Amino acid sequence: MRGYVRGLGIRFWAVASFAIAGGLLCAYYAPLLFQRLFNLAVPAGSDRPNASNAFTIAASGLFGLIAGLGLGSLVLRTGDNALRKWDRMVAGEKLNLFIGVFAGLIISLPFTTLLSSLLSGVYVALATLGLTIGLAGLSVYALQSMGDVLPWNKGRAGKKSGIKVLDTNIIIDGRIYDIIRTGFIEGPLYVPGFVLEELQHIADSGDANRRQRGRRGLDVLRRLQTDFDLDVRTHDRLVAGSKEEVDQRLIRVAKALGADIVTNDWNLNNVAQLEGVTVLNVNDLAIALRPNILPQESLLLTISREGNQPHQGVGYLEDGTMVVVENGRVHMGETLNVVVTQLIQTERGRMVFAKLNGG
Repeated sequence: MRGYVRGLGIRFWAVASFAIAGGLLCAYYAPLLFQRLFNLAVPAGSDRPNASNAFTIAASGLFGLIAGLGLGSLVLRTGDNALRKWDRMVAGEKLNLFIGVFAGLIISLPFTTLLSSLLSGVYVALATLGLTIGLAGLSVYALQSMGDVLPWNKGRAGKKSGIKVLDTNIIIDGRIYDIIRTGFIEGPLYVPGFVLEELQHIADSGDANRRQRGRRGLDVLRRLQTDFDLDVRTHDRLVAGSKEEVDQRLIRVAKALGADIVTNDWNLNNVAQLEGVTVLNVNDLAIALRPNILPQESLLLTISREGNQPHQGVGYLEDGTMVVVENGRVHMGETLNVVVTQLIQTERGRMVFAKLNGG
């Protein structure tokens, strides 16, 4: 608590410093600027207004104070965002940034020397600044695009970053929000741009059911981004230009980031595991949380429909588990006690077979 209060105090004084500096600068320079404009607009020999009066100074100072508050808040927010992104960067990306900026500075030196001989005054400073920033940015981008072959990135895919990559199906499913809210999944969340584009494509579908599912997925994504640490598109360069299917690109991104994939897609689950990527399957979690049922256990069940075989009836437990009841067809719509005879566990869930109590 003490550290939190200290942090608030530092932020307050930082913003206050910007506000005070803005107020003083505007109170001093704004009247001088106004006076110069008056001198240019009003002919010599005429009565020129005096801009250095108390009202102009006070109004300029108040404007500078408000502008300083806004600028200070913006600088602090930008700094916070930059620090969060820096903390999420792996060591190789940080090294790429340092080397890229340094290379940009070195490469820009001969060009700035040439520009200083061609230009003069403030234009030299502006051209030098723009050229240096542009070359530094280009150098960083080039290093990031060559990440797979740089020696300091070797073996990075084997190191866990704690990032969780969400696929399209798990976002549309919607249960991921509550799972994260309850703390079963931790760490930064990441949604690649191609997953977002697939969601948008589904939301724009001509089929009403697909359109509804896509819009629900976009709403879940919006809630996740509002309430949790969720990034979108920030690592898309890792699969830039790839024409592979969405699942393959998901696996490539996860391997490059050392991340886990969160899904409920059975096929993606199997392929990703074959390629050495850890998968958190929400369906597996749901199966693990189902209550244990043992043979000869008695259940209270409502027979809701006919089974595939003659005389069979089918009912469902509260968690959605299907129970096939022998000779239950004649009791459709009734709630009665049944006795478990057999359980079959499959990759997609489990099936329970039962008979009528006393039958």
